[in-house]
Amino acid sequence: MAEELGEDRKHTEETQGSVEKRDTAPKPTSKKELIARLEEVEKEASENYNSYLRAAAEFENYKKRAARDRQDFIKYANENLLKDILPTLDSMERALGQATESGDFEAFVDGLRLIRDTVISVLGKHGATKIDAVGKDFDPNFHEALMQVEGEKEQDNKVAEEFETGYLLNGRLLRPSKVSISKHINK
Repeated sequence: MAEELGEDRKHTEETQGSVEKRDTAPKPTSKKELIARLEEVEKEASENYNSYLRAAAEFENYKKRAARDRQDFIKYANENLLKDILPTLDSMERALGQATESGDFEAFVDGLRLIRDTVISVLGKHGATKIDAVGKDFDPNFHEALMQVEGEKEQDNKVAEEFETGYLLNGRLLRPSKVSISKHINK
């Protein structure tokens, strides 16, 4: 960046120098000197125009390269997450195979618990955290109320039950918790 600024300053000084040279150059007196001076100025204008075209082409190439890089980033952004989930899928396949072969329901349930814990670990590794909802005050920023249930006075406006767990992704809401809310009704 500093080099670019230095080059820009140098170019500006050279340009100003050539303007000053033109201003201080002796006035041509003959037709031949005028033609020579005109050719010199035309050559300089042509060089400036070519420099402009090169800079414009470089800028267009930069824009295309940046757009391509952005598309590649979006296309492959989930690669690490998917690589971390694949072993969990393998574990599910093994658990299903083991359950169908042995018929041991307890082992199948234990395997599912391990798989759930693995998925939660992968989510945490990638910045996703569960929203604790049950027993907490209802917060419409993190909870989506599906129903109200009758409850005690001290449980008024608290989450009574969670139907779907909500998640945050690096502190930003990914999915709200779907809950029922306890409401105290005076009788």
